[in-house]
Amino acid sequence: MDVKSKTDEVSASLPQVPPAPFLNRELSLLEFNRRVLENAEDPRLPLLERLRFLTIVSSNLDEFFEVRVASLLAQHQEQGDDATIDLIDASEECRQIIGRQYALLNNEILPQLSANGIHLLRRSDRNAAQKAWVKQYFDKEVRPLLTPVGLDPAHPFPRVINKSLNFIVELAGKDAFGRGTGIAIMKAPRVLPRLIRLPDNLSDKPGASYCLLSSVIQAHMADLFTGREVVSYSQFRVTRNSDLWVDEEEVKNLRQALQSELHSRNYGFAVRLEVARGCPKHLADFLLDQFAIDRSRLFSVDGPVNMGRLLEIANSNARPELKFPPFSPGFPPKLATYQDIFAVLGRQDVLLHHPFQSFQPVIDFVRSAAADPNVVAIKQTIYRAGSNSELMEALIGAALRGKEVTVIVELMARFDEEANINWAERLEEAGAQVVYGVVGLKTHAKMALVLRREPLGLRRYAHLGTGNYNTTTARFYTDFGLLTSDEQITADVNEVFIHLTSLTRPTQLDAIWLAPFMLQKEIVKAIRQEAAIARDGKPARIIAKMNSLTDESVIRALYDASNDGVRIDLIVRGACSLKPGVPGLSENIRVRSIVGRFLEHTRIYYFRNNLQHDVWLSSADWMNRNLFRRVEIAFPIRSAGLKKRVIREGLQVYLKDNVNAWELGSDGRYRRRRARGSQKPFTAQQALMDLLGAAADTLVNNKELDHGTDPVAARRG
Repeated sequence: MDVKSKTDEVSASLPQVPPAPFLNRELSLLEFNRRVLENAEDPRLPLLERLRFLTIVSSNLDEFFEVRVASLLAQHQEQGDDATIDLIDASEECRQIIGRQYALLNNEILPQLSANGIHLLRRSDRNAAQKAWVKQYFDKEVRPLLTPVGLDPAHPFPRVINKSLNFIVELAGKDAFGRGTGIAIMKAPRVLPRLIRLPDNLSDKPGASYCLLSSVIQAHMADLFTGREVVSYSQFRVTRNSDLWVDEEEVKNLRQALQSELHSRNYGFAVRLEVARGCPKHLADFLLDQFAIDRSRLFSVDGPVNMGRLLEIANSNARPELKFPPFSPGFPPKLATYQDIFAVLGRQDVLLHHPFQSFQPVIDFVRSAAADPNVVAIKQTIYRAGSNSELMEALIGAALRGKEVTVIVELMARFDEEANINWAERLEEAGAQVVYGVVGLKTHAKMALVLRREPLGLRRYAHLGTGNYNTTTARFYTDFGLLTSDEQITADVNEVFIHLTSLTRPTQLDAIWLAPFMLQKEIVKAIRQEAAIARDGKPARIIAKMNSLTDESVIRALYDASNDGVRIDLIVRGACSLKPGVPGLSENIRVRSIVGRFLEHTRIYYFRNNLQHDVWLSSADWMNRNLFRRVEIAFPIRSAGLKKRVIREGLQVYLKDNVNAWELGSDGRYRRRRARGSQKPFTAQQALMDLLGAAADTLVNNKELDHGTDPVAARRG
């Protein structure tokens, strides 16, 4: 018997261990960044949009290290080996992504930009006139702000801010005091622009020419160390843990505690070091030692250490032929000619689908409430409003007019803490009642409630959404919003606001599901109910769309439903821990991800439920944090017509997409869907732009979106 046969015989005699039922969350999240990167690699996309996708990968990886890697490192301190394996795997995946990213930048994007009259000039690319201009710019604008620090006992290694641009310089010779200080550290001042446009009249090439601040400084590095020889140097950037921590049991005022904590975020423990490709090993080792970073998290890059700075090129160039065609969102016909939005909502619900439809009706809803003398109170949650917000200004105006304004501001919304603190202060100054949600739980629900005095008494009106009250992201994120005066739904919303302000347990809710009390239980219950229908031999169907799916209890319920015969389609943009298509585990489950022009952000839960067609919209992904550690809501769509819209616009078109769709395999890898045979290429987002945009001829008659009489007859294949 040969060695292989003997090995096979021994293996067959051992107990068979089933494969792990879950995919690794961190690796799944990095798979999402691979999909974004492949969009940057796609030659069918406009060139500046490809550059934009490339910079999105950089900002996503920044957050991955600031949040996920930092969390794994903290976990490693407690648990050891398992977290170490995850860290090694994640670092290797990042290394592959970053290698592809810089190769694409240097070999394709920058040369093609130059061919189209957009030039990013390195030192060797600049002509004599440009070099002279850069020298003058350096002397007048840059050098006066630079402060090189030669390291010695009296000049210790300076504190380096998170994700800032810095330089390490190796020097030969003696300093002014006859000593051989060998290394200097220099910070690039944050007030200086990272991307600099050179005067057009200096160029011998048509178009716009740019250079990076790092290139300007490096070209004149020797000028900063008079009498010393610059032996070598490198730009570097350190990424730090960005989680904010406050002792929520001891703190008396969360806002004041966070204000003092925000500054320290810039100096959290270091998790990644980026250096230029030519950085000498001994200098990189010196930096690794200073920041206590493992070598596995050292990244040598062939270009700027912060590729995200190149986004300004895409934003500042008025080159429509190199960008996506301009798009104007449509306006819901029901509201197009209204004089009184409350009169419209008194008769019917209005469904909004952003960014294909304008966010303006949401602003108008709050503005109308602020100006209406019959409105006595407005209540709203705020998670990410942005630093400039018409909606927040409307709430401030309502408070100044003497209306009862209550705002639940989530101060712990990561990276938006400072803006939210500022809004909270302004709201309080205007006379609004401001609270900060529930200590220990983030208030992530998207709700606005208006109480209006009418002839028959007080009547409630509400806006509920899947996305933030942010006018900027509403132009780029896909989300649904519902404007309604439904008595049960608005009564429940009012109960949730009372719960959040009084901290009393909410009374029985009749219409909406609320986390952390019942949302997870209701989701699992609905999945199991669909499984019971399948066991009875009836058609059973689940379709859900979300950003992430990692909660193990929900995944196990989906596995069980699959084994009972429920046909399940999941549209998950980012991290997905569920393994689809595994015989005996998930063979009836298909998972796809859509990565396109807009960021998919909608959360939809659909259960066929014996042709009841239950449709829920929510602020919550199916993640443990959303279901148990946040205040979230899911709300029903009750109108038959609006149900059909959500099913069609939010689910069916995405199951039909064969251009921007990726299907997940049980190995954790995604494979891009392509039109096959006689199939026509179909892009969900483009179809929705055509259907709902300002240029659309009609809201409902579009055969491209017609899937037949069965409202959930999305076919496989």
